[in-house]
Amino acid sequence: MSDSILIVDGDKIFAESLRYSFEKDNYIIDILNNGSRLAEKLKNNDYKLLLLDPQSPGIEGVEICKKIRRITKIPLIIISANNDDMNKILALDYGADDYLVKPFNVLELKARIKSIFRRIDDKSDRDKYLVKIDDFSIDALRRKIFFRDSDLNLTGKEFDLFYVLSSCPGKVFSREELLKKIWGYEYYGDLRTVDVHIRRIREKIEKVSASDKLYISTKWGVGYFFKEK
Repeated sequence: MSDSILIVDGDKIFAESLRYSFEKDNYIIDILNNGSRLAEKLKNNDYKLLLLDPQSPGIEGVEICKKIRRITKIPLIIISANNDDMNKILALDYGADDYLVKPFNVLELKARIKSIFRRIDDKSDRDKYLVKIDDFSIDALRRKIFFRDSDLNLTGKEFDLFYVLSSCPGKVFSREELLKKIWGYEYYGDLRTVDVHIRRIREKIEKVSASDKLYISTKWGVGYFFKEK
């Protein structure tokens, strides 16, 4: 995503002053003094942030936030001379990320923008560790597995076992292979250790899925595999 900002403000002098300040920080600035083309701009450009005065021509107040959210999840800061608490609450409730009352110090605005960008970047980093497989989301960073939106609450070994199987859908792993991969050594004890962990994983999936679909299947006499779609 490019570091470009769209400013929607009917005050041309104010908007240009923001452009001057932000271009010093190497942002690419686009300005609309009339919001009638806002939807078109958002659909056709990859902005990193939207600064918007809801009192601008072509804008119908803070309810515009709801329309924007139907188009994009772009970070949105309302900049307005309206200091009414209810207006602020509605703007945030309708989807704005922040609300700053005019006149304000541009350094405060920049600080708030940096805070929003940090949150975006942190989420992007976390997303690198998220893997979607069938109905499951695997968060390798936090070592959690979700069935749709429900945390399976797997133990460490259960997580490792599910992760190995789901990473190679259709591949059959013998109990010996799974013991070596997950427990990290040649296991000469009871191979039913794997069976017990598989059963627990299946029970946890069944508990949240309300379905009898079997995601981890048994290859009789051989081992286990994660079903391909």
